[in-house]
Amino acid sequence: MPRSSLSAALAPIALLLVAMSSLQGGASLAKSLFPAIGPEGTTALRLGIAAILLSLFMRPWRARLSLASCRSLLGYGLSLGSMNLLFYLSLKSVPLGIAVALEFTGPLALALLSSRRLLDFVWIALAVFGIWLLLPSEHSSAHLDPVGMAFALGAGLCWALYIVFGKQAGAEHGRHTVALGTLVAALLVFPVGLFQVGSGLFTPELLPVAAAVAVLSSALPYSLEMVALTRLPARTFSVLMSMEPAVAALSGLLFLQERLSLNQWLAIGAIILASAGAAATIRPRGSASH
Repeated sequence: MPRSSLSAALAPIALLLVAMSSLQGGASLAKSLFPAIGPEGTTALRLGIAAILLSLFMRPWRARLSLASCRSLLGYGLSLGSMNLLFYLSLKSVPLGIAVALEFTGPLALALLSSRRLLDFVWIALAVFGIWLLLPSEHSSAHLDPVGMAFALGAGLCWALYIVFGKQAGAEHGRHTVALGTLVAALLVFPVGLFQVGSGLFTPELLPVAAAVAVLSSALPYSLEMVALTRLPARTFSVLMSMEPAVAALSGLLFLQERLSLNQWLAIGAIILASAGAAATIRPRGSASH
């Protein structure tokens, strides 16, 4: 392969890896805010600052809104806000890599619901096996908080809803969708953070860190992912995205000193393999078989 062709092929993959590293590095940084303002306050600041930044750049007030189109936009924003809040709540008691792996079960389940082949039950079995490895047992030395796991699985459900409503809202509002949805998400979560933290939410020392979290976890990775998505086949993009739980686990190890047991690494590997396998082989109902 000529050097220019090789560079063109590797560039979007590199962008996607940077995006995943930025997103999980932002999650690690966000966790450092928990002792001061908790996951609720951290989510409120992240979404509030992200909404301001996205509004300045994307000017969502120019979007043409109608009552019918606002329904999908409301669902998109509410699922986005709930997904972020539940995910940060899970990080309070669950390691980052495990929380991301459990969250991945949402879009994985959504993809498998549209399929009809026997092979897809292999991916379901792998995902279930991964979750089973994470469950507390008498022989497990590393116990996970069941409430934290439930929060992560709830975030996965909201992620699936985010995908469904995001497709509808994106078709109706185009490039304004992300900014409008983030505004709705911020309006949902900010009162929760304000109720939990009060005036401490506006502590000047916290705002630079919260702004960095907003950029690392929202603005930068979403922008890079959009560039990568336009240059990669959708299936390749989905398979590469399945690496995110591993990136999250490494980020947790490097920045948060979260050491995982062998069973936990095996669980993350099983869920990654299930997600990658589903992305690579799944066919929607009604598609021709080969």
